[in-house]
Amino acid sequence: MSLKRSWTIALLPAALLLSGCGTDRGQSARGSGIAAVTGAQPGAQGASSVVVPFDPANFVGAVDNPFFPLVRGTVLTYFDGTETDHVEVVNGNKKILGVAVTVVHDAVSVGGSLVEDTFDWYAQDRQGNVWYFGEDTKELDHGVVVSTQGSWEAGVNGARPGIIMLGSSHVGDSYFQEDAPGVGADQAKVVSLDETVTVPAGTFTGCLETTETTRLEPGVHEYKFYAPGVGVVLELTPKGGRGRVELTGITR
Repeated sequence: MSLKRSWTIALLPAALLLSGCGTDRGQSARGSGIAAVTGAQPGAQGASSVVVPFDPANFVGAVDNPFFPLVRGTVLTYFDGTETDHVEVVNGNKKILGVAVTVVHDAVSVGGSLVEDTFDWYAQDRQGNVWYFGEDTKELDHGVVVSTQGSWEAGVNGARPGIIMLGSSHVGDSYFQEDAPGVGADQAKVVSLDETVTVPAGTFTGCLETTETTRLEPGVHEYKFYAPGVGVVLELTPKGGRGRVELTGITR
C-alpha cells in the first residue's frame, strides 16, 4: 500500500451479518443483500468492536469527516526520507456496490521516478463513517508495471468494504479497514483523541491517533495521526516498516 500504505476493509448475505459484541454505528442494511462487519481480530484485548451495517442507500455525496476530508483538488505530500508520496483527490465517476465513490490518486516516487501508482476508493455514509472500497495499485520499475499486488475491489473475490475512519470515534474503538481475502486485513484501534503533532507541514493539535495491525503481517504495528481538517499528518512504523512518514505540504 502507498499512502494507503499510510492511509491504511465487507459481501455477506444479510442473514449472515456477523455481530457478536459491538456497537452499531449505522443503519440496517435495507435491501442491500450484504453487510459489512468491522471488529476486533481474534485475541484482541481491550477493544470495543464497532459494527457498521452496509446500506448503499445510506451514503452521501461528499466525504467531509473532520479527520478524513476528501476535497477535490487537494494534494497532500508526504516524505519518509526516501520516497515522496503525492496524494490527490481527483474527479471520478466510479460506482462500487451501487455507491458513487470518491477517487484518490496516490503517486509514490523515488528520485523523481514513479515507483507506485494507486487509485483508492472511498465514500461516506450519513453517520459520517468513511468507507474504504478498495484500490487499484501498480508497482513500477523504470516505467514498467511489475506488480499489481495489493489491488482489490469490494464485491470482487469475496472482498468487503470496511471503515477507514469512524464518524464518531472513542478511545478503544476497534474496526477493520480492509477485508480482502489474501490481500488485505488491516485493523485499526483508536488510542487517543488529543495528540499534538509537529511535522514539516506544521504543528497540528487535537489529532486522533490509531494503531493499525494486520494478521497478514503479525508483529507489525503502525501508528497514524489524523489532524482535523487535514487527514493523515504522521505515520510511525517502529517495526517492520518505513519508520517515519511525515506530511510535508498541502495544496488546495
